[in-house]
Amino acid sequence: MWDPEVYLAFDDHRGRPFYDLLARVPATNPRGVVDIGCGPGNLTADLPRRWPDARITGFDSSAEMVAAAVERGVDAQVADVRDWAPEPGTDVLVCNAVLQWVPGHEDLLERWVRALDSSAWIAFQVPGNFDAPSHRAIRELAAEQPWRTRLSGLGLRGVDTVAEPARYAELLLEAGCEVDVWETTYQQRLRGADPVLDWVRGTALRPIVEALDEQESAEFRAQLAPRLRAAYPALRDGSTLFAFRRIFAVARVG
Repeated sequence: MWDPEVYLAFDDHRGRPFYDLLARVPATNPRGVVDIGCGPGNLTADLPRRWPDARITGFDSSAEMVAAAVERGVDAQVADVRDWAPEPGTDVLVCNAVLQWVPGHEDLLERWVRALDSSAWIAFQVPGNFDAPSHRAIRELAAEQPWRTRLSGLGLRGVDTVAEPARYAELLLEAGCEVDVWETTYQQRLRGADPVLDWVRGTALRPIVEALDEQESAEFRAQLAPRLRAAYPALRDGSTLFAFRRIFAVARVG
């Protein structure tokens, strides 16, 4: 279950890639804009400022997230990204940190390209940090007993979860799009006793938390915390630098 409050604990850092992505989308007067995986709607709610005449909608697979988005006034609904298809009149798809949860999402991107009108835009961003110390620590702990038995079959995401930038560029070019693909590593300054643990609780740890009961989840986090503190030591002022690589793509349908 997604927890909007946990996810929004670092809304400034999680929001920055969204705005960096939108800055490279030159659509001027779209009819319809869809925020794919809108989460709690805090970012979707800003889209009317960018495109005041467009119909802005969003969807998410989490009922809790959609409820939070609706409370913010977002036209949002519960839907599975794997089954969703753009309606006629959709000119911009925004997909911020969603596709990493979807195995085989390259096929999904190709399907969206085929479904959109010519000159429509697809803009997406995915984390590219699955080989970072934070994620390696999670996988290494999960591979130890008793967690290996308890989490058997969970299929934690590895370095092949997302493609490299060149692969996304190739895929979209072959689909007939004009393409702009890039990557950025943010040096995020976090604060708190265990800030990296707090960060991954809202994302990478979610499948583990769902697979364990409350006591087991607390024990897993207690064992993970010192590993993350060692991998990301605090600076003299008490803050922690957390390097986070992200991959961006903006494509105009040809």
